[in-house]
Amino acid sequence: MKKEKYNIAVVGATGMVGKEIVKILEERKFPVGELRLLASTRSAGTDAYFNGKKVSVKLLDDETFEDIDIGLFSPGASVSKIFAPKAAAAGCVVVDNTSQFRMDADVPLVVPEVNPEDIALYTKKNIIANPNCSTIQMVTALKPIHDQFVIKRVVVATYQAVSGAGKDAMKELSGQVRSLFSMKSPETKIFSQQIAFNCLPHIDVFLEDGSTKEEEKMVEETKKILDKKIKLTATAVRVPVFVGHSEAVNIETKKPVTVEEARSVLAAAPGVKVVDEVAKNVYPTAIEASEEDEVFVGRIRIDPTVKNGLNMWIVSDNLRKGAALNAVQIAEILIKDYL
Repeated sequence: MKKEKYNIAVVGATGMVGKEIVKILEERKFPVGELRLLASTRSAGTDAYFNGKKVSVKLLDDETFEDIDIGLFSPGASVSKIFAPKAAAAGCVVVDNTSQFRMDADVPLVVPEVNPEDIALYTKKNIIANPNCSTIQMVTALKPIHDQFVIKRVVVATYQAVSGAGKDAMKELSGQVRSLFSMKSPETKIFSQQIAFNCLPHIDVFLEDGSTKEEEKMVEETKKILDKKIKLTATAVRVPVFVGHSEAVNIETKKPVTVEEARSVLAAAPGVKVVDEVAKNVYPTAIEASEEDEVFVGRIRIDPTVKNGLNMWIVSDNLRKGAALNAVQIAEILIKDYL
């Protein structure tokens, strides 16, 4: 017999994604029995609110997963590496938002609108991985195109918000803006160079081939989630936007595709909203996508330089669909079909 309510632990509960997870659990009326908010010593003892009730944040330790059904993790990869297996061993199904388990062959990497059937593989380690934020929104939009027209190759350039680098990165951007308007030198700690009024083609560390780890994630995760045959190359760029990732995506398909066909399959796809009336200057931007659940697609047009080429502009709230919402959606499928 299915449970009526489930005990949920949110690990990294005081971070931006953790707070968003708690908010989304409440918004979507997830059947929560006990909500256990877990964090480091720095945040343990603080209070949060869920469904109008105060919940104290507890210290994350080896004993915190007793009687927990699902753990929604967003504490950083190094913490997940230690505590996710401990939670899993205690009988808790972990949905991990860090990079720690994404490419583990025994851990499913899931976007519910794209490959929900892979959730069934969670039993190998009791862990499910949330993809990278930039990957999630891209594959959500690529899936309907791939199903109908078979994608061969993707070239993507991202325009990623500073919130993807955490709270301190957002503070750095706002601080640099204030300094520059006060005719002071901006202080740079989080980013390699000034981010205010600038764009940095540098997200995560550089690899030996000159690409960055963020770009590698998009390549490898897309293959694991969508189709290992897809060729993909990425350039990931940090831009002075607080929330909302944008992506310019060029696609080559095996079968011919028209703009009208692309719009039609995208409009019918789960989690996708087409916003594309350029004659009225209507197209998706990070501001409109903020606090929204959907992946927004616009600027859909043919690329005449290659056979069966298509261009799209994809925008999503990186803290919601790119992280917290995706994790909660996975948990919803878990309790509906598996637990």
